[in-house]
Amino acid sequence: MSRVHDALRRMEGNPLNPPAGVTGSLRTPGPAVPEELRDLLEKVEVVPFTPSPDASLLDAAHPNETPGEEFRSLRTRLNHMQSLQPIHSIVVTSGSPAEGKSFTAANLALAQSHLEGNLTLLADFDFRRPVIHNLFQVPRSPGITDYLRGKVQLHEIIKRVEGGNLFIMPAGEAVLNPLELLNLPEVKTLLDRLPSVFNWVILDSPPLLFAADANLMSTLCHGLLLVVRMGVTTIDSVTRAISSLCQNNMLGVVVNGANRGELYSKYTYYHSYYYSKPE
Repeated sequence: MSRVHDALRRMEGNPLNPPAGVTGSLRTPGPAVPEELRDLLEKVEVVPFTPSPDASLLDAAHPNETPGEEFRSLRTRLNHMQSLQPIHSIVVTSGSPAEGKSFTAANLALAQSHLEGNLTLLADFDFRRPVIHNLFQVPRSPGITDYLRGKVQLHEIIKRVEGGNLFIMPAGEAVLNPLELLNLPEVKTLLDRLPSVFNWVILDSPPLLFAADANLMSTLCHGLLLVVRMGVTTIDSVTRAISSLCQNNMLGVVVNGANRGELYSKYTYYHSYYYSKPE
């Protein structure tokens, strides 16, 4: 992973160092709740937690199963960062397809939602190849694209997973022009307002090197996590993915497929790596 670290160190700036005097607690509150959102959570539909059998999602009833501990470690790092600066919305993406971005976004959202009172929204902004609805076995529509096109109200596209703090916002009906839809001012308004209701808003987005969607979404959110796959992702794709970003709000790299020895050889682990500007 030294080459990944080297690529990250070449990035200018250091989003991990907050401005002087900035402090906070683990549960840093978001902005004031707009009046139209105050009763949002009371209107949303509650759905059972029935993940797809092959989804390998975290289950609060079995906290010791892998890769739970690794996602809890990632959660701890992000919550610490949130205590230092106002981070409430993050984009999870990768350089190329099949590197584990959707799986990472879903499990990170689950890990956050397992904390008491930690309201977490998982939003599927990958309008090209959405999978979040499949992972949780909920309908794809109504979803975000339907809301942005004025077909439904906001509470109609949000599902609350029964017995926890996780909320899901599926992608919605397929559209021919996903990037044009993401450029609507309603997208920015939505992402500006959601952190007033949810402590964490986690967005799944298309790969950086295959569409401009994630780059655009990163400019509308507080940060970005880049998922890479051990033994698959090349240093060139990592470098090109990082270079494609319009702004330096990258929070770190999540490495997928790292084997943690013989004891856990049958499981996939996720590790978070953070970087700092060279002195």
